[in-house]
Amino acid sequence: MRIMAIDYGDAHTGIAISDPTGLLAGFTTVINAYRPDRVTEQIALLAKEHRVERLVLGHPINMDGTRGPRSEKAQAMRQLLEETTGLPVVLWDERRTTIDAHQILMSSGKNAKKRKKVVDAVAASLILEGYLTYLKTPPEG
Repeated sequence: MRIMAIDYGDAHTGIAISDPTGLLAGFTTVINAYRPDRVTEQIALLAKEHRVERLVLGHPINMDGTRGPRSEKAQAMRQLLEETTGLPVVLWDERRTTIDAHQILMSSGKNAKKRKKVVDAVAASLILEGYLTYLKTPPEG
């Protein structure tokens, strides 16, 4: 099953899509759009093109576990994605993914300009990797 992870942002939205087996992160890209309807249209096209069966949307929960305005935006985006794509959308805790993405890119030696272009796609890859690991982990008990 192909799964698409989404790191939704006001101007840039990172996308990562798993391989056909749903075991590894594969294709990545960034959607540069400000309007939510434009973002969801692009996601719907990518989902159809790559035969995605499930969407995983990064859910920006505060470090203390509370939810703020960004969480509300993610929940609104979830509804819009479900309506636009007809696919199930899982909200996934994305705490630290953008910070971790910046650290990964800095340690790889990319300059600031190159990091800015791909940081959202790397963050989406981290969301996808976390979700795929969760799916592979057997339940306790």
